[in-house]
Amino acid sequence: MIEALGVRRNATIGLAVGVGVAVLAYVVRIFELLGPVSEAREYPIFGPEAWFVLLAFVFAVATALGVIILLTAVRAYQLTQSVSATEQ
Repeated sequence: MIEALGVRRNATIGLAVGVGVAVLAYVVRIFELLGPVSEAREYPIFGPEAWFVLLAFVFAVATALGVIILLTAVRAYQLTQSVSATEQ
């Protein structure tokens, strides 16, 4: 079932998309491409760069998971359609 759904392929694509989106978001925030980081905010223990790395990691994982679920659901739908077409 895992092979039929292409989960390994979907995981690879999801990971690539998640990392790409997170790196893009990190670069935009660190290089202040959308404006400066608020100076009124305090970042305990680490500076803002470390907190943005953690946020980028969470964003990458969440995006990757979303892409994997979406691709797997689309493949499952395609498989059900092909099975129902052959039964008719």
